[in-house]
Amino acid sequence: MSTTNSRTGEIVVGVDGSAHSLDALRAARRFGEALGKPIRIVASWEWPFMYDPMATPDYSPEPGTRALAEQARAQVFGPDSDVPVDVVHGPAAETLVDESASADLLVVGSRGRGGFASLLLGSVGEQCATHAHCPVLIVRGTGPAAA
Repeated sequence: MSTTNSRTGEIVVGVDGSAHSLDALRAARRFGEALGKPIRIVASWEWPFMYDPMATPDYSPEPGTRALAEQARAQVFGPDSDVPVDVVHGPAAETLVDESASADLLVVGSRGRGGFASLLLGSVGEQCATHAHCPVLIVRGTGPAAA
């Protein structure tokens, strides 16, 4: 068994523009500052369920996803922040689990933009907690979404 570790020593935080993901980003910032670890913001996008590429060949949800992630970064770190934002095409849970392979900590909000607000833990958080390659911090939130 190998004892080498491919981790980069960073904190990866999943952001989707929801109030809970902003709370997760704030928590990641506190942990990063306390532990001296860099932070990397990850957002993912998928084609809309009923997307027809023949009808709108120039459309892509990637720019909107990047804008949401960069807006969240500016809100938590300030407008001149250089915290990296990676936007990945793929399902959120799968993307974050993959990204966790190179992280020391994965931070996600307990609820995202899904439609089942009554759930205590969203499906992305559950998948990350179950399958991530590093410790996972699930932030319940203190903002309006936690009420």
